[in-house]
Amino acid sequence: MFEAFSVSTGVVFLGEMGDKTQLLALLLAARFRKPVPITLGILVATLVNHAGAAALGAWLTRWLDPQWLRWALGLSFLAVAAWMLVPDQADELNTNERAGWGVFGITVVAFFLAEMGDKTQIATVMLAAKYNALVAVTAGTTLGMMLANVPAVLFGDKVVRWVPIAWVHRVAAAVFALLGLLVLMGHGL
Repeated sequence: MFEAFSVSTGVVFLGEMGDKTQLLALLLAARFRKPVPITLGILVATLVNHAGAAALGAWLTRWLDPQWLRWALGLSFLAVAAWMLVPDQADELNTNERAGWGVFGITVVAFFLAEMGDKTQIATVMLAAKYNALVAVTAGTTLGMMLANVPAVLFGDKVVRWVPIAWVHRVAAAVFALLGLLVLMGHGL
């Protein structure tokens, strides 16, 4: 359980550095200057998105033959490792404040949609399939997401100046590649 939680936290934290959702957090913080509803919106969107992704990963462990699952997971981890080396760009933020949405609602919807098919969502599916620990993976990936995005909300563009994003992406790619190779060699699954 602890391994699933800690690996999930670390992988998503590293994967989120420089990711489009971190850039979205920066944009929301600069646009609205309301850190509490933005942070709560990120938390709610991440919990819903990653719980669904982890549930899919846990379901895959019951549906797929272990040998096929090992190959699918190993190759998926290697694909995400390569994907980590491709820098993200922020999609243009549409902040049309319709009645009733508010900063919290805009953040929940924007983050939920930005995470659909994102590398951290795919990583959540794979980690839940690898560890078969729905709660630990969801909690870990959510914590990793919050650790990466809350400073972006609180400190804005200053965070980007402190962190060499290219190196963080390289380290994250190496972690995913290592996980992929270990799974393919039969370790941990």
